[in-house]
Amino acid sequence: MLTHTWRKSSRSGPNGACVEARLAVEGVEIRDTKLTVSPILHASRADWASLLRTSGR
Repeated sequence: MLTHTWRKSSRSGPNGACVEARLAVEGVEIRDTKLTVSPILHASRADWASLLRTSGR
């Protein structure tokens, strides 16, 4: 379950290549944790749910 704090993907690798996600006012925010200044992607909750279904989660 997502919260308003950043949560690391369970599929992240040991090399630090991972993404984090958190709930936002209008959906979900996603960022790349290996970048010191990562752009934040915004997705609707419907798009996030579709992504999770597509990725087999």
